[in-house]
Amino acid sequence: MELGLYTFAETTLDPGSGAQIGAGQRLRDLLEEIELADQLGLDVFGVGEHHRPDFAVSTPAVVLAAAATRTKRIRLTSAVTVLSSDDPVRVYQNFTTLDHVSNGRAEIMVGRGSFIESFPLFGYDLNKYDELFSEKLELLLTLRDNDRVTWSGHHRASLKNAGVFPRPDHPLPIWVAVGGTPQSVVRAATLNLPMALAIIGGTPERFVPYVELHREAAAKAGHTPPPKISINSHGWIAPDSQQAANEVYPSYSEVMGRIGRERGWPPPSRAHFDEERGPHGAILVGSPQQVIDKILYEHELFNMDRFLLQITVGTMPHDKVMRAIELYGIAVAPAVRKATAKN
Repeated sequence: MELGLYTFAETTLDPGSGAQIGAGQRLRDLLEEIELADQLGLDVFGVGEHHRPDFAVSTPAVVLAAAATRTKRIRLTSAVTVLSSDDPVRVYQNFTTLDHVSNGRAEIMVGRGSFIESFPLFGYDLNKYDELFSEKLELLLTLRDNDRVTWSGHHRASLKNAGVFPRPDHPLPIWVAVGGTPQSVVRAATLNLPMALAIIGGTPERFVPYVELHREAAAKAGHTPPPKISINSHGWIAPDSQQAANEVYPSYSEVMGRIGRERGWPPPSRAHFDEERGPHGAILVGSPQQVIDKILYEHELFNMDRFLLQITVGTMPHDKVMRAIELYGIAVAPAVRKATAKN
């Protein structure tokens, strides 16, 4: 099983110090984090796309290209690229370029977008949220599979025997990120695309039917073996459980409370947070052994191929982020790999 990290590169207030980091400093810190993850032997690092003041990354491919020059083996992916409001041709060109810069380590994780700021920014109708994604995913896959493309749709100019360059040395891996919509799960499976399933609340057990649906739909479509599964979740690692919870809760609460107010969610509470970080909850906050146990519990549920942990849900001091990455790479990853190794 591959183990990695992902981030949205928050630029929110640090609840501990009251300071607010600028986008430039956050990006410089992020490059150090990716470099450390690579040095520790982690498999994947993902960077998300947002178009709002509380996140620093609007163009993941640019940030990942900068990271490619400072790393040697870690795979570099968006997490996610909001394909519905982007041009698939430019997405393909950007990530093919990244693939060459990184010597074949680029991936694209596409999604419809859980934040909607990019739609009015780039002139797309939010009422066509799913239609845009379906059409643009079709074009992206056509670009991946063909050197010359003839294509027409409703939301982009047609292409006639068009060459889109540069071409990669191998087909670009394309993952589909889903949040638990059955139609999205079936679409990914039918297209033989690996699925990244976000589990950020509730109990992981309730997502088992989605993983089973993905594998069943892939088999029905004749895809054997089925495409891969990734589980993506929030978490934090410190030397002991209480320290981990006390360190991360203020930032986690600030972010989830702010987004909750935008979306009509109830305000977070420490009691609910502590429940979520329990043995069968959705978030992985605790000591290295607790995080190991939680990943292995989810592996029993899903038999996933990849696990990605988001450790900066809200602004955390850079030195503590680096320490959490160290614990993930030195303590958690080797234990999980040993326990899940196939004979």
